[in-house]
Amino acid sequence: MREDNKSPEVADIFRGYGRQYRDNNVLNAQQYKVMKRIEICRTAALGGHVEACDRCGHTRNAYNSCRDRHCPKCQTMVKEKWLNCRNAELLPCPYFHNVFTLPHELNSLIMVNKRIMLALLFTAVKETLQVFARDPQWRIEGQLGFISVLHTWNQKLMDHYHLHCIIPAGALSYDRKKWIGASRNYLFRVEFLAKEVQRRYLNKLKRAYRKNRLSFHGKAQRYRDETQFLHLLAALWDKKWITYAKQPFGGPAQVLEYLGRYTHRVAITNNRIIAIEDGSVRFSYRDRSDDNKEKELTVGADEFIRRFLLHVLPCGFTKIRYYGFLAHANKKACIALIRRLIGVPIAYAQKVEESVQQMMLRLTGVDICCCPKCGEGTLVYVRPIARAAYDDTS
Repeated sequence: MREDNKSPEVADIFRGYGRQYRDNNVLNAQQYKVMKRIEICRTAALGGHVEACDRCGHTRNAYNSCRDRHCPKCQTMVKEKWLNCRNAELLPCPYFHNVFTLPHELNSLIMVNKRIMLALLFTAVKETLQVFARDPQWRIEGQLGFISVLHTWNQKLMDHYHLHCIIPAGALSYDRKKWIGASRNYLFRVEFLAKEVQRRYLNKLKRAYRKNRLSFHGKAQRYRDETQFLHLLAALWDKKWITYAKQPFGGPAQVLEYLGRYTHRVAITNNRIIAIEDGSVRFSYRDRSDDNKEKELTVGADEFIRRFLLHVLPCGFTKIRYYGFLAHANKKACIALIRRLIGVPIAYAQKVEESVQQMMLRLTGVDICCCPKCGEGTLVYVRPIARAAYDDTS
């Protein structure tokens, strides 16, 4: 455990064992950057400012955050700003929640081709949902709108690539004159969705292979041999792909609650880390195979770091994407039109403008500008703190 008795964090693991891990393992540039950013997050290495109480004179240093999307300490502000925008876009209707999972047989290939193979997942799912929305048998025949959110992990931090799709229960007719609400408690049959995603994904993967767009390193080296690659495809064609529909959301409030929990989640949060001791890390997880019971798992620090780095996304890769009438290009006009067609022209909730102080007070009940010593004064900015030197080469 940490000497200051504070709860252990991912940053503590990286600071204590990161250099040794980097010395003994090959990291790509993005993994290295993520590790270093998390190590120095909210430390003197990033600079900050001094603030003082205007009543009792108490001073404290406030250090800057790294703002990396993989950092467990840097997601709250980003998430809340994002939710604030989505809150004003929700429609007064139920929402469906579908999850599309890639088979684990692809994991080694994905690891060295994340940008291409994860983009193929987004595209295959997008095309599948759009094709189904045009099919008369599903009684929709219109333009869907949906948000897709990529997750790459399971509770034990292993690679588990899956896409969550949040879909309003209806479609905008192609002539844009009516809203076609879904009449069932599901949008499309999941077994048909799974087959179509499987077909589209594997065909796209085969084309990428033929065009020499894939890389082959580590455990994926064997797939450089076309015979081995075709054997893999054959096995994936025979396999039943996992696609499932979760319980539909009852309305906008439930959607927002879900989005708040999942969209900006990182591989593991700091509150799941129980202890760091004797070169090992102990953390909690939920066992899906055992009635979702909470359990504990202990792994070596090197293994913990390895698992965490499995989930570092390529630089600039977009993990939350919008489609159909929720696409950025025409979203505002489409949402206003759909609300008029449904008969609820006013937004579910207006976008709220709030300061960092107001946001943190709402989320935690703590006024971050209130003096922690006297409890009466207000902390005010005094002067900047320059960045401290640190070793960026280890």
